[in-house]
Amino acid sequence: MMELKPLTYLVVGLSFLLYIVIAIASKAKTTGDFYVAGKHVHPIANGMATGADWMSAASFISMAGLIAFQGYGGSVYLMGWTGGYVLLALLLAPYLRKYGRFTVPEFIGDRYYSNTARAVAVICLIFISFTYVAGQMRGVGIVFSRFLEVPVHVGLMIGMAVVFVYAVLGGMKGITYTQVAQYCVLIFAYTVPAVFIALNMTGNPIPQLGLGSKISGENI
Repeated sequence: MMELKPLTYLVVGLSFLLYIVIAIASKAKTTGDFYVAGKHVHPIANGMATGADWMSAASFISMAGLIAFQGYGGSVYLMGWTGGYVLLALLLAPYLRKYGRFTVPEFIGDRYYSNTARAVAVICLIFISFTYVAGQMRGVGIVFSRFLEVPVHVGLMIGMAVVFVYAVLGGMKGITYTQVAQYCVLIFAYTVPAVFIALNMTGNPIPQLGLGSKISGENI
């Protein structure tokens, strides 16, 4: 039986290879391919990619850490993060595509006929992106340092190199389909433990039903 360390290297290496293969297969050939995936991504795939983006290092790890550190009160941040994400997807993303613009500042500047509004959008975008990327990269460095048993900064460089390759080669199309692959991995990784925990604690393999039956039983 293969030992844990070689198995870890194998799984991580295959994941990297999958991302790079997807990037090569989805190589961007036009500006539209690079920025908006040529507008040919299936809605289900787009939804999977969006879900995977929410379940990234900056969101899932930090939110799990907040709840672990602050207890139930930390879930307020989780609801705010998720609610903002949904509002952004409903109130901004469809109109961005309708106007045929590639970036949020372009859309806001054209929509409100104001270069000032565009400049404000650029400043907000830079601030938000920096905050998000800082958390994301820190999470990537920690994850790879644990799995590959290397210093955090080395794990960060490895993660950034892989992201650089598939982002530059595939653009938005490559990023979208790597996110789809990530979604499949994450949903499997989240669902299997939840199912076995629910089965072990409640006897019901469906966590939501198991929790509901447990609460109902306690109330009775």
